Amino acid sequence: MLPRPDQRLEPTDIVSETSERRIRRRIGSAVVAAGLTAMCTLPAAAGPPYQSDDPQPTDYRHYEIYTFNKGARSKGDLAGASGIDFNYGAARDLQLTATLPVGFDFPSNGPTAFGLSNIELAAKYRILHQDRFGLDVAVFPRVFLPSGSRSVGDRQASVLLPIWVQKDWGKWSAFGGGGCQISAAGRSHDFCLYGGTVTRQIAPTLQLGIELFHQTADGIGNPATTSLGIGAKYDLNDNIHLLGYAAKGIQNARTANQYSWYAAVLFTF
Repeated sequence: MLPRPDQRLEPTDIVSETSERRIRRRIGSAVVAAGLTAMCTLPAAAGPPYQSDDPQPTDYRHYEIYTFNKGARSKGDLAGASGIDFNYGAARDLQLTATLPVGFDFPSNGPTAFGLSNIELAAKYRILHQDRFGLDVAVFPRVFLPSGSRSVGDRQASVLLPIWVQKDWGKWSAFGGGGCQISAAGRSHDFCLYGGTVTRQIAPTLQLGIELFHQTADGIGNPATTSLGIGAKYDLNDNIHLLGYAAKGIQNARTANQYSWYAAVLFTF
């Protein structure tokens, strides 16, 4: 408290006032420093809705749950899946993933089909960090179980073995990589995929991005495909997020990928 103009200050009063101001300045400086540190260490969101993944696992003892719908149109057919993508930070730098999809197929000639598609089990492990190496690097092996339906999905098991990297700077982020998927159906069904994505935080709650993605032929009569896509993520609050993505084929588009999409509601806690 400041003295009145006619009030005489005692030495102890001066010391007390000076100490109080010093403490207030220190508290203010600590709050600002903590805020800047949190901003600098907050990881950039990546991975879904893009086809390229990212090397950043779900935070330790936290959850990410996607309720999604995705699909593509090719050769006049429309096929895809809806389901739940469940992620858990099981340990530091380790994410466990389980995806439960219900597939659908709307062929140009034939009956519509629905059924349990290929359940996915995966584990993402980050082996390098940006703050020490300059890049985040992770492996993310993924196992696809045989489809539970005769009409949708792949009846054979397969495994995807990719490596993903990421670099963040300011409001920008770049991530991508690739790997190959090996099928129990034989080498003719094996294929590789590669992708790269650049995103920018346009506003505190809105992120936009662009992606170039390529997949080699995955079977006889299925040519390689390359697509160009755009994506967006909007944060409704700290726990609910909206994700959207749309892509257009630029290689063999008519027979392999006329267009594709992904939409999801993400719950984080």
